[in-house]
Amino acid sequence: MNALRQQTVAIVGLGLMGGSMALALKGKVGRLIGVDPNPTVLTYAQEQGIIDTGTDDLQAGVKNAQTVILAAPVQIILEMLENRIGSYLRSNTLLLDLGSTKAEICTAMGNLPIGILAMGGHPMCGKEVSGIRAADPDLYVGRPFVLCPPRRATPAARLRALALVEAVRARPIEMDASRHDRLVAGISHLPYLLSVAMVRTIAGEAETDSTVWDLAAGGFRDTSRLAASDIRMMTDILSTNTTAVARLLALFRVQLATLEAALVAQDNEQLQAMLGDAHDVRKNWEENYQH
Repeated sequence: MNALRQQTVAIVGLGLMGGSMALALKGKVGRLIGVDPNPTVLTYAQEQGIIDTGTDDLQAGVKNAQTVILAAPVQIILEMLENRIGSYLRSNTLLLDLGSTKAEICTAMGNLPIGILAMGGHPMCGKEVSGIRAADPDLYVGRPFVLCPPRRATPAARLRALALVEAVRARPIEMDASRHDRLVAGISHLPYLLSVAMVRTIAGEAETDSTVWDLAAGGFRDTSRLAASDIRMMTDILSTNTTAVARLLALFRVQLATLEAALVAQDNEQLQAMLGDAHDVRKNWEENYQH
């Protein structure tokens, strides 16, 4: 933390995650630079005191930073890693990303010039709204923040990444990138697709009777929330974790088919057993894993 207070930190991408990171780091770092292609976003971030200075020039924004945080969509992060950012950074710069999938990003990080301290990161938090106006300084507080080491990751990169996670008051969890992608496919990417499928199903029903929207209340609101997530972000996530997500979709279809069979057969005993199993698993997670 003491070393962090002397650093210039550049955050590339000032949407919800990058803006929240900047707010969470205010007063904990020496200087905050925001890098974003949108001049309106940069103006807002500076006027609101979210960053100290801003630029739309990637090279200018990161060249003097001791820590660089990539808070852009996954495909843009990959493009920066593969095409140019490595040549812009000084030796001993910590490069951390906030992308929601890690295997492809960590592979690209492994090819960066020697001397750059790279670490893959994924804070397990967010909102269904996007943009810097939704930024929240407490977004990361108490939330899991996964750190995935790329090839050639050094002890120094790990320690500095852990210090950054501590600074935003998140909970660090370290794991291999491929394991991360397999796990988040189930708890993050699959729920999004299920929410999308449900909304599309109800929208089809509404074509014959639009009153369904008047009746929709808490149950629909809670289960449809993820369908309102940023489309570009989710497309990038799904396109970089297709195998794991496809596998879970297949398993989910089996669960749906079993439920459908119990309903059609009016097998209330089987239906109740399945509902009970899910109820118990959900309660156990809520009681033992939510802090």
